[in-house]
Amino acid sequence: MNDAWAATVLTLFPEMFPGPLGLSLAGRALASGVWKLDAVDIRDFATDRHRTVDGTPSGGGPGMVMRADVVAAAVDAMHSAAKPLIYLSPRGKRLTQARVRALAEGPGVTLLCGRFEGLDERVIEARAMEEVSLGDFVLSGGEPAALALLDAVVRLLPGVMGAAASGEEESFESGLLEYPHYTRPQVFEGREIPEVLTSGDHARVARWRREEAERLTRERRPDLWEKFQKDGRKSD
Repeated sequence: MNDAWAATVLTLFPEMFPGPLGLSLAGRALASGVWKLDAVDIRDFATDRHRTVDGTPSGGGPGMVMRADVVAAAVDAMHSAAKPLIYLSPRGKRLTQARVRALAEGPGVTLLCGRFEGLDERVIEARAMEEVSLGDFVLSGGEPAALALLDAVVRLLPGVMGAAASGEEESFESGLLEYPHYTRPQVFEGREIPEVLTSGDHARVARWRREEAERLTRERRPDLWEKFQKDGRKSD
């Protein structure tokens, strides 16, 4: 049997993990050994009695900066070279479903959660960290971003989702946003389920879903629609 997919999270708040990852699909997969999670306290690698992990910014300015030497010690002790080393940062490259899938197909990941004003640039360079962002906004720290990234990856691991096809048709997997969904009751506050979905005509249903996915992407995410068209995947 292959080794379980393994995540190591370097953080100043290890008590935040597994958090929501201990529930639902991810939690069941964690309990059954489909994946492993090790939350490591960066403060354990500080060398002074106060367990200092930060310092004032060189050149002045507000806030504090995470020290290169302490973070480097944590990375060197806990990171495996076989896995990607990712620093969650608002200036990083935006996380995509393609990157999530690539991570799920690998052996695991080491995630570094920043705090304060950020991390000393020298350790980012020295350890060749991959900087990743969830989007154009700023969080109090990297922990919520790490939880989101891990949730996105774990659900793609073999055996986590009940039906593999449910993942194949989701937003971003095909380059499009997902089509609308409906279920009982047949009529809700005067709104009916579209007739095509109850017609029993599978070809019509598939065509409608594709058209709706294209419409929603075109209206809500013109950036994705432009990329989709350039990739030559637009339906005739």
